[in-house]
Amino acid sequence: MSSRDAILARVRRSIGSSGADLTRRATVIDRLTRRPKSVIPARGQLPPDERTALFCAKAEAVFASVKRVQSATEVPEAVVSYLRSNNLPQAVRMGADGRLSALPWNTQRQLIVAVGPSAGDDLVCVSYADAGVAETGTAILTSGPHNPTTLNFLPDHHLIVVHAGTIAGDYETVWAQLRDRFGVGVLPRTVNMITGPSRSADIEQTLLLGAHGPRSLHLIVVG
Repeated sequence: MSSRDAILARVRRSIGSSGADLTRRATVIDRLTRRPKSVIPARGQLPPDERTALFCAKAEAVFASVKRVQSATEVPEAVVSYLRSNNLPQAVRMGADGRLSALPWNTQRQLIVAVGPSAGDDLVCVSYADAGVAETGTAILTSGPHNPTTLNFLPDHHLIVVHAGTIAGDYETVWAQLRDRFGVGVLPRTVNMITGPSRSADIEQTLLLGAHGPRSLHLIVVG
């Protein structure tokens, strides 16, 4: 018996179930097949412009900073502007995302761009979100060579590009889009939902930014 089997067996014993429970198995299969939607808050059900504005407002409410640009070609300049305003070195790390590599980084001649996972010694990283969620100001990032998960947690400053056209009103819409994009049963290993910088108030209810991840989150919203 593997460790996994042993753990699941203990769970089944504690809840008085067995692996041969046909009713329970049918319930699980039905849910995985139909994927019923949960309650969808009305807060994010808005026209596109208002939905984008809500996304930005919710992100700022949880200590993220937001910069809006009209075109993706303005992203490199927005990145450099952030670095300068925070007195940071002109260096960033990013994944092999084609949307990022297609941007005119060469217009920022002093900027050093490294590609690949972070080893923990990068101050700033840049990612491209697969989607945004207006109701909470959350950026959705899928893992892979295009966006190594280490970039989401190790650097102090995380800059995320979010295209306004990908901002949905709610999580249910985003999950449906991801399933349609990747196919049933082949979602990425990790889907990271990032809402503001890392923070904790576990000790004496004192808010601490950067407790277990980036202490600064900067969203560059395109369009």
